[in-house]
Amino acid sequence: MDYPMYIGGEAITTSEPRPVELPYDGSVVGTIFQATKDQVDAAIGAAAAATPLMREMTLDERSTILRRAYEKLLERREDMALAVSSETGKPIKEARTEVERAAVTLLFSAEEAHRLHGEVVPMDASAGGKGRWAMTVREPLGVIAAITPFNFPLNLAMHKIGPALAGGNTVVHKPASTTPISGIKMAAIFAECGLPKGALNVITGPGGAIGDMLVFDPRVAMITFTGSVDVGLRIRNLAGMKRVTLELGSNSAVIIEDDANLDDAVSRCVAGSFAHSGQVCISVQRIFVNKKVRSHFLERMVEGAKKLHIGHPHDPGTDISSLITVGEAERVEHWITEAVDKGAKLMTGGGRKRATVEPAILADVPSDVSLSCREAFGPVVGVNSYETLEEAIARVNDSQYGLQAGIYTQDIQKAFRAARQVHVGGFMINEVPQYRVDQMPYGGVKLSGTGREGPKYAIEEMTEPKLVCWKV
Repeated sequence: MDYPMYIGGEAITTSEPRPVELPYDGSVVGTIFQATKDQVDAAIGAAAAATPLMREMTLDERSTILRRAYEKLLERREDMALAVSSETGKPIKEARTEVERAAVTLLFSAEEAHRLHGEVVPMDASAGGKGRWAMTVREPLGVIAAITPFNFPLNLAMHKIGPALAGGNTVVHKPASTTPISGIKMAAIFAECGLPKGALNVITGPGGAIGDMLVFDPRVAMITFTGSVDVGLRIRNLAGMKRVTLELGSNSAVIIEDDANLDDAVSRCVAGSFAHSGQVCISVQRIFVNKKVRSHFLERMVEGAKKLHIGHPHDPGTDISSLITVGEAERVEHWITEAVDKGAKLMTGGGRKRATVEPAILADVPSDVSLSCREAFGPVVGVNSYETLEEAIARVNDSQYGLQAGIYTQDIQKAFRAARQVHVGGFMINEVPQYRVDQMPYGGVKLSGTGREGPKYAIEEMTEPKLVCWKV
């Protein structure tokens, strides 16, 4: 089936079709079209032309469109879940969860549109402010370029598009070239719900050239990007005065103290390490376990990983399917080999068949190997022991990333000491760092990015306050 781009309310094809493949077996699930310079220019132009209309829409009108989109997405939840599963290769049960979350993200965006307000400024708090009265109002930035990743192609797109529209902006959406189908389908839903033509445009194709055009075009006011560190840093360096938010990944860590509830810790660490084959920015990648419970925890962790069912993503019983490409699976396989060659112990998993890698657990992973230093983005986790909580905190912080982290302990003093000292954007107590609900502020520090998502917080990034002052 063909999936044209969506520009200015029209379906657009080009002379350069590209297949979209199911990563699990390479079968073709659809055809998209590579944007040329002309299509990118047209998409930005359409968004710029629609900017005055979106700016003048009332908060209630924007909210109504977003709420309709929420309802329409739920009506088509199974069709959209199949699209997400097919383009990403994630198990269908995880794809269904993603669709439900994407709908909720739209609902939160609709609600936040009703709460877009400023404040009264007490001008007479200064001597020179006597006889003046002032307030702030929040205004849209204009055209926002939303560049989204492959791992959550629907929900992470809604985290950018929903708040942007709620704030009165227009959007040019560039989905990942491997997973564009759900974004194109969503644009059609928004059109059905009354979104003005040009307010949302979807362009497809490889990210390099398209991304540069979006960054350099003066009509684009903001870039919101989720993806790799290298690309994110390039955007930040080239964007000049444009507003930029970046979510660039992590190698998230969790601390397991000797008083932890191990039943909960093990089950959540298995889920947090291997959901979507580890292709989640906040996947558990590093586990630091108090040496008193290390053997027991590791034994149970291995048992849990072995119970996960590997299979076709459309099978409802599948827990683990494929990575996004064979190349990514080969990279993860290489990282496992590298760690073992340098002294780590492979406790289970690691075998590869095409793009599928068996869930792998390694123990005693050296601190200088890729699995410890970089983002694995695959079904592999390292388990190391420690003696003191201070040591564990230092090892968690020994990372260029800082998205989310967590601790399991029954000691509230230990929990909050770790929460204060671990340098991350979000810290979870008695929960894995892979935990996220869609209304919470989400973002990182260090190389994990800048800015926050979550509809309330994203709208703050996507609007700017204007002061209105008058002499009374």
